[in-house]
Amino acid sequence: MAGKMRSEASSSSSRTSDANTTDEDNNNSNNNGGGGFGSESLVVDCGRNRSSCGYCRSPGRTSISHGLWARSLTVNDYQDLLDRGWRRSGSFLYKPEMEKTCCPSYTIRLRAGDFAPSKEQLQVTRRVQRFLDGSLDSNKPVRLKEDSNASKGTCSSADLGVSSSSMKECLSSSNAEKNNAEKILQYLADKIDNLVHTFVESGQFPNDLQLPKASVKKVLQGKRKLFVEGSENLLYCSNIAFQIAAAIKKRAEPAMEDTHRSRVSKEVKDEWSSKAISEKLASSLNQLAETSGLSVRACNGHINFYSGTIKASLDGSAEVVTVTEGSAARRESKPCSLGNSYEHSPVKRRKLEIHLKRSSFDPEEYALYRRYQIKVHNDTPDHVTESSYKRFLVDTPLIFVPPTNDGTVPPCGFGSFHQQYVIDGQLVAVGVVDILPRCLSSKYLFWDPDFAFLSLGKYSALQEINWVKENQIHCPSLQFYYLGYYIHSCNKMRYKATYRPSELLCPLRYQWVSFDVTRPFLDRKAYVVLSDCALLQDGESSDPNASEQAMEVEHNDISFEGSNDVPMHQTNEDADPEYESSDDESGGESSDPESVQFEIGDINNILIGLKGTCLKYKDLQRAFRPSKRSYLETQLHRYLRVVGKEVGERMIYSLG
Repeated sequence: MAGKMRSEASSSSSRTSDANTTDEDNNNSNNNGGGGFGSESLVVDCGRNRSSCGYCRSPGRTSISHGLWARSLTVNDYQDLLDRGWRRSGSFLYKPEMEKTCCPSYTIRLRAGDFAPSKEQLQVTRRVQRFLDGSLDSNKPVRLKEDSNASKGTCSSADLGVSSSSMKECLSSSNAEKNNAEKILQYLADKIDNLVHTFVESGQFPNDLQLPKASVKKVLQGKRKLFVEGSENLLYCSNIAFQIAAAIKKRAEPAMEDTHRSRVSKEVKDEWSSKAISEKLASSLNQLAETSGLSVRACNGHINFYSGTIKASLDGSAEVVTVTEGSAARRESKPCSLGNSYEHSPVKRRKLEIHLKRSSFDPEEYALYRRYQIKVHNDTPDHVTESSYKRFLVDTPLIFVPPTNDGTVPPCGFGSFHQQYVIDGQLVAVGVVDILPRCLSSKYLFWDPDFAFLSLGKYSALQEINWVKENQIHCPSLQFYYLGYYIHSCNKMRYKATYRPSELLCPLRYQWVSFDVTRPFLDRKAYVVLSDCALLQDGESSDPNASEQAMEVEHNDISFEGSNDVPMHQTNEDADPEYESSDDESGGESSDPESVQFEIGDINNILIGLKGTCLKYKDLQRAFRPSKRSYLETQLHRYLRVVGKEVGERMIYSLG
């Protein structure tokens, strides 16, 4: 079965027992690590795998990667593996062999603090907010699309599939909604008027002015300025401060002598500017946030009313962070006229809650996942099993690190989590993420097909980026958002580079290089040593083609092939190919003797796990016969090359 691709996350894939593991082993490793070695990383080297490719759909086994099965894994080790191009699917770790595979997959990330949302990304946020406010109906886009196929001309109630009485009810509901909106605007205007009169009586405003009546208007969607922070939540606006400032200036000018007019006018302008007046009024109007759910802010002389955002934390023992968003959220314990008018509004206002919980099996999540895979990816029902779901998205080798309250661990801890998006009590999306010492790594997202119009994939990415920003105050080392793999030749991957400014990981030197620098080179060639692109960008070479040839030679000089290809299941994050056994591939040893010597000696410090014991290879090598020792050393050299010396000497290389 050819691989299925998605724009927001990968499809699921069942695992075989090629790494000598069972479902029971997976369950034991979930959340707390397993293998009997406490809090250390324990891995089984699965070697190279060749499979059909879910991206280019080539007929042969052109997708090549190296695999590890992790029985347990520390968050620090996994963080370092991510920074060498590894990813995980359940307890299976894999890394594309970039110079050999048909579709090189580059690790992509962005620094959350530098993220600048695009116009399209802001539109996604506004669309979700409109849906929560009730101004966007999920049925409207579908109905319009269906109506577009109808014959042109005037539509009757019969054409729309509704009765005359239903249309009357709709018109009546529309009128009620309009009347209710007018009441809200009048309520806010009265609040401002009362406050202005209070300021006049107390002497804070001049008492001999003819002050205008305040007016409040609803801000239309198209009028909200994209560059104003929080503009997607802007509901109402008043320009009363401009009118008050103009009245004060008009009263002051006739009494001035010409010689002093300029100086006094400046003083009046500073003290009674529209900006100063709006800030004064907005500060006193903040009590509205407690009674109506609205927040009030001054912006360039305007008084703006925004929908409320409420954030709360659940019991720390559950490792949950809850966020509730919605327009003019009602506070049941503090009723007021504005709150009551909202409560009786025919507009459906919705509440979004975002819960972050540790990875575990949840029947409701599985039901959503199953529905998503069948409807969105056209998987057959018998393919989407509970066991395959657990292996793919629930099981994790990451050892949970609880919060420490010392600035080194966020309040939720480090480990694997599911982020649930719940609208009015209904689960609509689940994001599977790993929270590590330096990043939030996004692994997968599945959502309710009925909510596809909300672009929840993009919305969840924005929420995850914001989560990193918000938690930097608790854990300063948290700086980055990892989006998985980026394949430049795959159009469905291109969306990842729109989260700017993004960086790609160099597959040779493991340096991070700006995507903007690498893009011209990736346009010409799939596999590129990205760090050389940065050198070319700095003007150190004028011949890109010559540099690319040098890149290939340099990489071939240090390449090393293992002596066998182990049949196993490999999982690419954005594809679900059906894998083929590679046991007919001999692999062979490298013809370059220098490559074998590349990291000679380093293997002596690799920790070997054997029958419950753990020793460095240099202390254990004499226990193996010469032929067995030669074979094992070949495997250890290959292993050290793909995981790196530092991580390779920390993790335990399991032999059984």
